[in-house]
Amino acid sequence: MRKLIVLALSLMLVIGLSAGAAAQNVKIGLAVSTLNNPFFVDLKDGAESMAEEMGVEILTVDAQDDAASQLSSVEDLLIKQIDVLIVNPVDGNAVVSAITAANDAGVPVITVDRGAEGGDVVSHIASDNVAGGEMAGDFIAEQLGEEGKVVELQGIPGTSAARDRGEGFNKAIDKYSGMEVIARQPAGFDRAEGMTVMENILQGNPEIDAVFAHNDNMALGAMEAIAAAGRSDEIMIVGFDAIDDAREAVAEGEMAATVAQKPDLMGEMAVETAIKVANGEEVDEYTPVPLELITE
Repeated sequence: MRKLIVLALSLMLVIGLSAGAAAQNVKIGLAVSTLNNPFFVDLKDGAESMAEEMGVEILTVDAQDDAASQLSSVEDLLIKQIDVLIVNPVDGNAVVSAITAANDAGVPVITVDRGAEGGDVVSHIASDNVAGGEMAGDFIAEQLGEEGKVVELQGIPGTSAARDRGEGFNKAIDKYSGMEVIARQPAGFDRAEGMTVMENILQGNPEIDAVFAHNDNMALGAMEAIAAAGRSDEIMIVGFDAIDDAREAVAEGEMAATVAQKPDLMGEMAVETAIKVANGEEVDEYTPVPLELITE
């Protein structure tokens, strides 16, 4: 009996060591759309923290919002013989070339936050952006008594985040006969561009009750433009991502709300999923990350 117990314990130890060795030998490539956005910095930090905790190697590259640069950096990661690629696409269509390159090299691909329009992706980890956009639209309509004129600042065309957040937002607004979107314009998920676009919209629209921006950077840029125009008291602003500056603006009453994603958790989940994939385990095709509306 004692020999059986010793044998079982020895077997468990061997299995444990083998699993640990498998995790330690995993090399993950993380291709981020841009590190000029605090949201994606948090995503990167979450991924790198989890990689360190799990004892795996992670190589991070920054595309600086350039699709061609993302393809080139992914090719560099493949040359370094990564086992799994985690990609946060600059553009859902343009990223297909990078994913195909990974497919051809036999490297499994995971997308995070933004999806891809093609290629073989084993798992996608993201918030339900449609639900988040709808959450924002419903909140604005409720705050305005279901009647008002709204501006939509759109993200980068071609990204799943911009498409899905816009879809959810407009789905919500369309439910209210008294609500009208009077202007829709891309502002590149960028704060400076958000300010410039909002300045132009303000000049042509004397009546605006609310602004929904597809991310907080654009919302904060719009906030600056609205303040400079002396119209802060008449225009409500709602953003998306709940970055620190936006949370502070909400707390101070400068923004009405922001939809909170959890980018650090996304990064952690992406690395956990990558390790499972590298070790031949089954993973879900889509893993949703919880959302929350921050109003104070």
